[in-house]
Amino acid sequence: MQLKLKLTVVAAIAAVAGVASAQEQVVKIGHVAPVSGAQAHYGKDNENGARMAIEELNAQGVTIGGKKIKFELVAEDDAADPKQGTAAAQKLCDAKVAGVVGHLNSGTTIPASKVYNDCGIPHITGAATNPNLTKPGYKTTFRIIANDNALGAGLAFYAADTLKLKTVAIVDDRTAYGQGVADVFKKTAAAKGMKVVDEQFTTDKATDFMAILTAIKSKNPDAIFFGGMDPQAGPMLRQMEQLGMGNVKYFGGDGVCTSEIAKLAAGAKTLANVVCAEGGSSLDKMPGGKAWKAKYDAKYPNQFQVYSPYTYDATFLLVDAMKRANSWDPKVYTPELLKANFKGVTSTIQFEPNGEMKNPAITLYVYKDGKKTPLN
Repeated sequence: MQLKLKLTVVAAIAAVAGVASAQEQVVKIGHVAPVSGAQAHYGKDNENGARMAIEELNAQGVTIGGKKIKFELVAEDDAADPKQGTAAAQKLCDAKVAGVVGHLNSGTTIPASKVYNDCGIPHITGAATNPNLTKPGYKTTFRIIANDNALGAGLAFYAADTLKLKTVAIVDDRTAYGQGVADVFKKTAAAKGMKVVDEQFTTDKATDFMAILTAIKSKNPDAIFFGGMDPQAGPMLRQMEQLGMGNVKYFGGDGVCTSEIAKLAAGAKTLANVVCAEGGSSLDKMPGGKAWKAKYDAKYPNQFQVYSPYTYDATFLLVDAMKRANSWDPKVYTPELLKANFKGVTSTIQFEPNGEMKNPAITLYVYKDGKKTPLN
């Protein structure tokens, strides 16, 4: 009799435990960025932002459709390579993630966006800025940062109107991002009466720019615009100094607008000539920027670059849409993303019908005593 009673009690406890675990639903959210190669500092920063959001969401104890949700981050590395980007996207589709935060580069995000569209999973980028991303009209593509039309044009206006520069040489790294932002700058600068005296091309792997810069120096421009990322911009600034181009202004988009560029320029005085643009407000002007940054630095000391507040917001944005739809099924909750009115760390996020953000801000930065400082 006693044995029977013991077995019944054990069975009852097991049943209760089973119910408890059955009621906790695991929902996977993907993240993709380069966490290897020359751009790994951006990728790790992005992943940190998403990871921080996942941890906070789990601490909140989110319930959707009557089930307690445990969020899991499925992090992939695309090494800033388009082929690896689409492979990572397919891997996340196969893993049946509910949504994706990423990618970092336009060159990886644009081809990956088709993969996500084909498997019906929404993705939100807070870093890829090429306007072509939203042109196919996929219902699964969202961007929560200003695109290159805003960044390139903002820099050209500043060069022409505020600094009254007359001539510029353009260099780009031939990636979707680099070409895109350089093209917008070039067209806007020309429309403002600036003369483009030279155009040169490099790659996103190059570190020697002496031949390009020597050719540009012979044209004596007031400024150089570089469409690319900081692993190239840093050495380029050093080589400009070596060639005696210390009076040439240096413009770039958000790819060069990092803390890391100061290290990569290795003390070159030309860093003081940099004017760069970033989508969004400066951290100090973001609604939750200062408090968020203190929290981030405590968790990930000396790792902050640019985009982690956006990947953090993007993660919360996906979950906000799931809560409003009362479902983590992408088919059910994706339409809710378009109706977002989400008060994030970076701003209040709302979308245009094509997945672009409504009224995105941009901020111009310079480097004072080696420190990235907002202009306005």
